[in-house]
Amino acid sequence: MLTKFETKSNRVKGLSFHSKRPWILASLHSGVIQLWDYRMGTLIDRFDEHEGPVRGVHFHKSQPLFVSGGDDYKIKVWNYKLHRCLFTLLGHLDYIRTVQFHHENPWIVSASDDQTIRIWNWQSRTCISVLTGHNHYVMCASFHAKEDLVVSASLDQTVRVWDIGALKKKSGSPPDDMLRLSQMNTDLFGGIDAVVKYVLEGHDRGVNWAAFHPTLPLIVSGADDRQVKLWRMNDTKAWEVDTLRGHMNNVSCVMFHAKQDIIVSNSEDKSIRVWDATRRTGLQTFRREHDRFWILAAHPEMNLLAAGHDSGMIVFKLERERPAFSVSGDSLFYVKDRFLRYYEFSSQKDTQVAPIRRPGSTSLNQSPRTLSYSPTENAILICSDAEGGSYELYTIPKDSISRADNVPDARRGVGGSAVFVARNRFAVLDRSTNQVLVKNLKNEVVKKSALPIAADAIFYAGTGNLLCRAEDRVVIFDLQQRLVLGDLQTPFVKYVVWSTDMENVALLSKHAIIIASKKLVHQCTLHETIRVKSGAWDDNGVFIYTTLNHVKYCLPNGDSGIIRTLDVPIYITKVSGNTMFCLDRDGKNRGIVIDATEYIFKLSLLRKRYDHVMSMIRNSQLCGQAVIAYLQQKGFPEVALHFVKDERTRFNLALESGNIQIAVASATAIDEKDHWYRLGVEALRQGNAGIVEYAYQKTKNFERLSFLYLITGNTDKLSKMLKIAEVKNDVMGQFHNALYLGDVRERIKILENVGHLPLAYITASVHGLHDIAERIAAELGDNVPSLPEGKVPTLLVPPTPVMCGGDWPLLRVMKGIFEGGLDNVGRGAAVEEDEAAADGDWVEELDIGDVDGLQNGDVSAILEDGEAAEENEEEGGWDLEDLELPPEADTPKASANARSSVFVAPTPGMPVSQIWTQRSSLAAEHAAAGNFDTAMRLLNRQLGIKNFAPLKSMFLDLQTGSHSYLRAFSSAPVISLAVERGWTESASPNVRGPPALVYNFSQLEEKLKAGYKATTSGKFTEALRVFLNILHTIPLIVVESRREVDEVKELIIIVKEYVLGLQMELKRREIKDNPVRQQELAAYFTHCNLQLPHLRLALLNAMTVCYKAKNLATAANFARRLLETNPTIENQAKTARQVLQAAERNMSDVSQLNYDFRNPFVTCGATYVPIYRGQKDASCPYCSSRFVPSQEGQICTVCDLAVVGADASGLLCSPSQIR
Repeated sequence: MLTKFETKSNRVKGLSFHSKRPWILASLHSGVIQLWDYRMGTLIDRFDEHEGPVRGVHFHKSQPLFVSGGDDYKIKVWNYKLHRCLFTLLGHLDYIRTVQFHHENPWIVSASDDQTIRIWNWQSRTCISVLTGHNHYVMCASFHAKEDLVVSASLDQTVRVWDIGALKKKSGSPPDDMLRLSQMNTDLFGGIDAVVKYVLEGHDRGVNWAAFHPTLPLIVSGADDRQVKLWRMNDTKAWEVDTLRGHMNNVSCVMFHAKQDIIVSNSEDKSIRVWDATRRTGLQTFRREHDRFWILAAHPEMNLLAAGHDSGMIVFKLERERPAFSVSGDSLFYVKDRFLRYYEFSSQKDTQVAPIRRPGSTSLNQSPRTLSYSPTENAILICSDAEGGSYELYTIPKDSISRADNVPDARRGVGGSAVFVARNRFAVLDRSTNQVLVKNLKNEVVKKSALPIAADAIFYAGTGNLLCRAEDRVVIFDLQQRLVLGDLQTPFVKYVVWSTDMENVALLSKHAIIIASKKLVHQCTLHETIRVKSGAWDDNGVFIYTTLNHVKYCLPNGDSGIIRTLDVPIYITKVSGNTMFCLDRDGKNRGIVIDATEYIFKLSLLRKRYDHVMSMIRNSQLCGQAVIAYLQQKGFPEVALHFVKDERTRFNLALESGNIQIAVASATAIDEKDHWYRLGVEALRQGNAGIVEYAYQKTKNFERLSFLYLITGNTDKLSKMLKIAEVKNDVMGQFHNALYLGDVRERIKILENVGHLPLAYITASVHGLHDIAERIAAELGDNVPSLPEGKVPTLLVPPTPVMCGGDWPLLRVMKGIFEGGLDNVGRGAAVEEDEAAADGDWVEELDIGDVDGLQNGDVSAILEDGEAAEENEEEGGWDLEDLELPPEADTPKASANARSSVFVAPTPGMPVSQIWTQRSSLAAEHAAAGNFDTAMRLLNRQLGIKNFAPLKSMFLDLQTGSHSYLRAFSSAPVISLAVERGWTESASPNVRGPPALVYNFSQLEEKLKAGYKATTSGKFTEALRVFLNILHTIPLIVVESRREVDEVKELIIIVKEYVLGLQMELKRREIKDNPVRQQELAAYFTHCNLQLPHLRLALLNAMTVCYKAKNLATAANFARRLLETNPTIENQAKTARQVLQAAERNMSDVSQLNYDFRNPFVTCGATYVPIYRGQKDASCPYCSSRFVPSQEGQICTVCDLAVVGADASGLLCSPSQIR
């Protein structure tokens, strides 16, 4: 049993379903009739006019009526729309057991304990027939669904069938008195309108219920003898067919199921029993602990039943109605009436594929629950609850989909749920061991895998992955690696729907939808009060789903809405464009056209596809408060303006989107003080002084107006305001305006006029107006106030205005995407309004006349307390003084138009430094952009550099050199500008070039010459500094061509040799007490790759050192090498020849040197020892100097930057290397 709804109440004696709405009536033993919405689970209404229990209740098929009968002998007809009883039918003399409307005629049949059955006409409100014959209480009576028959059951142990055909024929009212008399007799004794057709005897006790089969000539009855009997009838007789035994107490109610071949009965033994009507065997029993059952009702259209018991009622279904289906691309496989069927969406062709065997057991709910399809193998898995969970595997030959003939037999197996996980593998859940068995198409187990959670169902989650469901969570499990890929807490998930690209998944539970990514990262959750039934993803990534009565959508951000309502639940199979394909509960395929406008509109807003939004606004009928509220909530008031005609809403939206132009038009139309005030606030925020002024004038807000003139520096108008205050006799206003103007004499005059002479005196003397001060002092006499001693007064001078005149400058921006449209929509009204405002009202309003010409008294008489001003508003506003608005250019019309309709703030562009770094792998350009971190990373990766101390100043130079700075004005921050390499006048302003760099290759060539010069003149320290500087600069050089790249690499080698040589020479000069080491270093220097002049000097130097140390053989070797270079300086050659001669006499060395000139070698850059060919060494990744292996991992002593032996990708100094 699938319980859909339960109530707790007094004992339920009568039940009736509404044919169209999800309502059920329950009449209670307490006299109350309840009207429930079983879908929402809410009590809609209660009717309590009966006294005592109400045993029968019934809805009318088409009218908003229901009828009830109770123990107060009354039959009441109610209108549930009017929530009241329309009339009462009186006539029965005892309790009324059942009431029922006829399906066509305006009749009601009622059964009563007065042993009669009455048929009433509810339109004429009379009893048209009394059926007598039972000789005990009549427990129930009902009309046949098609024929003119009534069946009744009584405690006299009989069931009677009555023919009421004569009632149909009898029409209208009788013509004369005679007939009217016979009518009276009929009413008293029961007429001949209804005759007993059969009396069915067979029960041993009183019969509580009898019911017709909806279509077949069968009757079922239940009695106090605990038996359910089945009867058959033909035109002439009726007979007992069978007896169903099993109930342990009185059978209270029994009926045929309209859709299935079964009988449902309930009893005071606290059970509901379901019987097979053909086999006449019990199928299932549902028991309650403490409650006896009294009544059953079936829904006239749907597959629903209800049962009333001692403490309430239940609405339930016997079997699931959801067809098992699986969608794959353009095809749908589903099960209907024990057949596997195939449906093609594109051609809408529906074919039968194969029969499915009936389950062996006879119990209910054995139909297929789920279906899984493998398209490549054309194999189908069908799972059902039979045998505690089992599956069948069908492999369908490719060509026989359309011909349901030679489908081989299914392979079967037992398991909680089975799904395909790969082309030819499916997983079966074994709940007892919490394992998944992976099987092949021969139904053989290939592997077993324990699950990470105690799962009660598995679903497909991409090839090789399973989505396992537990009570409160789901996990995605990789069968191959046996890893949990994702885990999510959820309510109990019933269905899983993957998007076509398998990127997102919708998990459907009874009342919620959870959208998550393929790794189960939660995206949004939607809660529904009505049960969720099915769903599918549309082509735009929107999830479309159905509840029992709606089709709805869910956007990726969790926004949802209704697409349409449904009369009956359906199951979505696929959404394609505007068509939603679905299966209904009868297993029929339907295509429903849906209107996707609303959700596509919201999706376009969400994805910032504003061009779509605009075209939809222009072309579709999107309107209504919901859309406006949505746009406001999402921060698009300017879009909402398109939809709104109501001026107040337009005004609010215009303010929200900063659209002063439309706000002015709406405020003018509304013309209320509050709206003008709010307009003033917004216009002030935007610095639109003209509109602020207009708004303050409209609200007669003089204080604010004066202050506005003060901050905009409008002294002319301030002096007019002073006169207005004078005319209105507003002393405080006068004083304020005088203060704002800085008019000292006026302030003294005002203080005098109101009698504040001491203040007037102080003001005059502080401001140095001594003549006035003396005059006032004379008036004050002895009361002249003394000024404080030794204090310097400060004068009250009005501040300089922030900006004089005109509106604040506004940012020039590209027109907003929504503006073009807005202009067209608002243009007609708004601009005319504005022009009217600018040309007419604004001047008229303030046409005050010449105050000077008026006597003060007259003016104050006119404007005694401001009331007169209010009355004169129509003719001339304040009627005080013309404020002489500036010429057209300053009026708000101009500024409003200049700004067009919507202010769209410019979107911040990408900072230049970011553009530079995004595009480049050159360290120099990253340093120039100020991105030192990435520059250092690049140098480390390319050249193995780890010691960045020598490069710090160069990084800073590069950054400062590629930026220029402007001071805009004193209070604004300094603006930095990017300086680009190779910029020209004709360059496009939107395309960014690479940064300008302060170091270039030609500078290095200059430095190289300087280094050579210093070496030649023997300034070794200076030369070493220059060469090292070159080595340190090369990593931050950028050149254009490949040829230059080669030159840079060559330069590194040249400079490195000099640095190494000079370091050794300087070291040799420091050593005083070790002549052997001195000779070795001098010898090694001659093996550095130097320019010829420098090589000769090194050889000369080494020869001299060795000669002095009496190592004549070595000295001779150097002399020989020197002579081989053909020295141009005669002095050098002469010395060499002399050394050779001396050596020839004594070819010997006094001391042994670590130096073998015959064996090629390189010198270690750190230890200065020779590394002969074939010996192991390590090198610097940047300058390529060589080192003994023990130096690996140390900073290179030659370049002082890189780590010896580090991995590096090589020097990158040109964009041409990257292309």
